[in-house]
Amino acid sequence: MQKRILFISRHSPYGSSIAREALDAVLASAAYDQQISLLFMDDGVFQLLPQQDPSSIGQKSFAAMLSILPLYDVNNIFVHQQSLQSRGIEPGDIILEDAQIIDSCGVNHLLTQQDQLLSF
Repeated sequence: MQKRILFISRHSPYGSSIAREALDAVLASAAYDQQISLLFMDDGVFQLLPQQDPSSIGQKSFAAMLSILPLYDVNNIFVHQQSLQSRGIEPGDIILEDAQIIDSCGVNHLLTQQDQLLSF
């Protein structure tokens, strides 16, 4: 039986391993044929910016890693509109073109549709 699992990614892509661990958990869950959704909010929206170059800190670009989500059938991707606005990011600036921009009311609705929530 498929479970609806929402992963909420709230942390910036660098400075800690939390964002990377969230992505690893998403991919692992998708491999077990679960219905996965991914929500970027708070500082997690920084993961969606193009032209990241973390080579000076010895890491790979997080934006490049997000490009594999469709290969794992992770297609339910959401971005919190107010998180973008408060950080001066336009919806057209993010790398995931198919991501749905939702407001806080949409986030609340999304939360109620899930069997499990995992926040990183």
